[in-house]
Amino acid sequence: MTKLEQIPEKSPFDFSFQYLGLLLFMIGDGVEVGYLSPFLVRHGLTEHFVALVFTVYGLAAAVSAWGSGVLCDRFGCRKVIFAGVILWVVPQVLFLAVAVPAHSGWQILLTYGVRGFGYPLLAYGILTLLVREVRVSQRGLASGLFWFCFTCGLPTLGTVVASFSLPVFGEYGTFWVAFVAVILGGGLSLIVRHEGADKPAYERAQVALPAPRELVGVIRANPSLVFTCIVRAINSSATHGIIVFMPFYFISTLGLTSTQWMRFLETIFASNIVCNLFFGALSDRVSWRGTIMWVGGVGSGLASVLLYWVPAHFGHISPIALYGAAAFFGLTLAGYVPLSALAPSLLPDRKGLAMSFLNFGAGCSVWLGPLIVYIFQPLVGVGGVMAVYAALFVLSGVLVYFIKLPQELEANAAAHAHLSSSFSFARH
Repeated sequence: MTKLEQIPEKSPFDFSFQYLGLLLFMIGDGVEVGYLSPFLVRHGLTEHFVALVFTVYGLAAAVSAWGSGVLCDRFGCRKVIFAGVILWVVPQVLFLAVAVPAHSGWQILLTYGVRGFGYPLLAYGILTLLVREVRVSQRGLASGLFWFCFTCGLPTLGTVVASFSLPVFGEYGTFWVAFVAVILGGGLSLIVRHEGADKPAYERAQVALPAPRELVGVIRANPSLVFTCIVRAINSSATHGIIVFMPFYFISTLGLTSTQWMRFLETIFASNIVCNLFFGALSDRVSWRGTIMWVGGVGSGLASVLLYWVPAHFGHISPIALYGAAAFFGLTLAGYVPLSALAPSLLPDRKGLAMSFLNFGAGCSVWLGPLIVYIFQPLVGVGGVMAVYAALFVLSGVLVYFIKLPQELEANAAAHAHLSSSFSFARH
């Protein structure tokens, strides 16, 4: 056992305050999803400038997602979680109290862009805490519970809260309703139920932030970290991409209604929320890697094809088939949940650094999905875009096969050394 490594003995349920805090925080973060863009346009911004605002926000989230893990290694998870709360709350106050009333595009860009650093620090700080402190045999369950709370809050319950709040408080007042949820969630996530939780991970040794040369060395020693990052980026890319073009495909091309599209999207998220828990727990008993490969990679590849084909052929005649395809897509995406359990096992004494590769992939998926739409839709249409997503999902399953744990690398090296010595002996 290295000086940083410990044998975690805690259950996922020892972190119930963190799960509840994450749920409330992500509800607050997701309240604005359905109306922020038109709200900003009505306050003087052009649609083009709003796209720039969202782009800056996404880039900030990607940088923050990468930094969350390594900062947890250096300063401890709870300090990172606290920083996430501050970086959400302070820019949001300035956004609501200064930038929006002034109708200033650049103030909105600055304040909302900075807020993009907030939620990844809190959310992925909690995830890093869980995979560090929860016993290995329940790490898949802990990851499943995390993603259940994350996706249940953003966007599912966030949009539900908005639907009730908007008629009562209006758009501006609903921002403040979300603000309260974030404060409550952030506070709960900082409550420590067990004295000493998280301390051994950063108090036994002061871990320096990795320098570029060190990162290159780590990647050369374990290229599986890069594979993990790529697989995670593929995992969520289609989800971020389909919301760009699929509404137009449903309504303008197929002649389906906006209500059918909304129910279709809600079915994807609802199925995914439930199945996150199921596949998280199942993967602990079966196989982390096998669940990702077959349910996530191969399953999502097939589901992507069905997501295009079923609405075109059965959208007008079979609601069961239509929403069944959506439910199947949500189910297969849940097959990637064990990635959050697998990643920290790649660097047992630098779990935070390992999680940074995973989290960076999650951040990159925010822009990767829409970028695929931007490049391929003019060339190959909607069907071609879904085929690209399907191919990427299958590729992710192949990459998972090549993700090797340290003990597997050591075993392979030992076997290679044994064969080399045997060959040398035979020659003599």
